[in-house]
Amino acid sequence: MSYSKLRNQSIALAGLFQAAHLVEQLAKTGQANENDFRTCIESLFQTNPNSIEDIYGGCKSNVKLGFKEVRFLTDGKQRTGSSPDVMRYALGILHLEKKLRKNRAMMAKMSGGIEQAKRQLDHFHSNHENLIANLSGLYQETLSTFRFRIHVTGNAQHLRNPATANKIRALLLCAVRSAILWRQMGGRRWQFLFQRNKINKATQQALKEIE
Repeated sequence: MSYSKLRNQSIALAGLFQAAHLVEQLAKTGQANENDFRTCIESLFQTNPNSIEDIYGGCKSNVKLGFKEVRFLTDGKQRTGSSPDVMRYALGILHLEKKLRKNRAMMAKMSGGIEQAKRQLDHFHSNHENLIANLSGLYQETLSTFRFRIHVTGNAQHLRNPATANKIRALLLCAVRSAILWRQMGGRRWQFLFQRNKINKATQQALKEIE
């Protein structure tokens, strides 16, 4: 595998894991870093990027949180730094992406819904509650209809909060978008087992360039 291909995969994977990490944070604390959240949300609307970095605001540093999660996953010495819930969400997202790929009607509905939400950017900023609520609704109308669902665990008070629940569902939508991108870049689940060291090396290099 070429370095550039692995590099692109690592960026998409960082986007996926960043969204998964934010889901965990919101579920347990009701809070999430605003810049990291906006990077995930805005990635949905980058439909004609010139580079993979453009999807995440034009800079790898915007998914630094995600790179750190991937590093924890692929580096045995540091694996305890990552929550098992983040990994569970990420694997669930990859499973949803696989199901979505086989459902063209749902893919079309999602694309149309994202385009509709994108038009709201003329009136609202990317983390406005109205836009987030629409993305949450799109998740419920599409991915949430599969028999397999991602079970988010955390503080019941936060999970019952409508605004927090909307953010979580919107982030799951973002994570699936990154999973689609990762697969388009040649990413496969078996790589977590057989190319763990290569993924870790590309991730460490990305973090070195960022830091």
